[in-house]
Amino acid sequence: MNSPKSITCASSPSGYWLIPLPLLEAALLVAWSSGFVGARFSIDYAPPLLVVFWRCVLVTLLLFPFVARQLRRISPVTLLKNASIGLLAMAGYLAGITQGIALGVPAGLAALFADLLPLGLALLAAGVLGQRLTSRIWAGLLIGLAGVALGTHGALAWGNAPLWIYGLPLLGMLSLAAATLWQKQLPASQSMGLLPNLWLQCCVSGLAFALIEGTQGSLAPIANTGFVLSVLWTAGLSTMGGYGLYWLCLRRASATRVASVLYLSPPITMLWAWAMFDEPLSWQMALGMAVSAVGIWLVVREEAREARRKRPHGTAAESETAG
Repeated sequence: MNSPKSITCASSPSGYWLIPLPLLEAALLVAWSSGFVGARFSIDYAPPLLVVFWRCVLVTLLLFPFVARQLRRISPVTLLKNASIGLLAMAGYLAGITQGIALGVPAGLAALFADLLPLGLALLAAGVLGQRLTSRIWAGLLIGLAGVALGTHGALAWGNAPLWIYGLPLLGMLSLAAATLWQKQLPASQSMGLLPNLWLQCCVSGLAFALIEGTQGSLAPIANTGFVLSVLWTAGLSTMGGYGLYWLCLRRASATRVASVLYLSPPITMLWAWAMFDEPLSWQMALGMAVSAVGIWLVVREEAREARRKRPHGTAAESETAG
């Protein structure tokens, strides 16, 4: 994929740019994988989309006092474009994954479909935007996917859901891929600060989930500890942590690199499950993680090489983005 454009956001704290990119990516892995654990935990206490709705409501309420002044200075066109990206990235992705699981797609298989994000990004970028990836990057993406399949093989099963239901997680993955590419194509003048953008995405996605879940049942919160903990967990770690770090990393690196790093989220999720639910670990999981790491290394190394070739006299910030 073409080297990412440098996106400058006046409202983004400069301290974000002082944190080494690999540390941000490591934090992204921990936070992103927490979403699957939160979904697993919450399923015993409430409908999945009800938890997702209330996590959006909670984040919207918490962030509003910090972003209200900034939102008033943003043009309606910029708000509309970023809201549309948010609907694709959050409502489209989460609805596709959670509804697929709710309608009978095994959780392991739905997670594997979600982990096709790097390939989905690459295919959309090539087919829609005409961007070209080198053979080494394609090899890295495929090796990373092979590692995911190897590490999660024991958790994969084919359920009894109608065939069309299996398309929901795939559509969710493609929705996030499309949102990611759209976000990377936005000019700097239409880019929002990290917190206002996250607030807007949660606000519009909350409305979408209200429409979806409202047609199936009540939107009232459930009065039990499990529901409350599920909402707090997914709002804090999965939404503010996972999505916040995802968009932040995209400001520092290419979409291909950020998505390929997420190949390591399945083994991190399994570590979460081992720690919280006493699920067993295996050497196969460790081997799969190692294979995925090799694929990610190939992608990162090749992108760094391409960046040096195209910008031999690039700035320090560009060099960090590439490497």
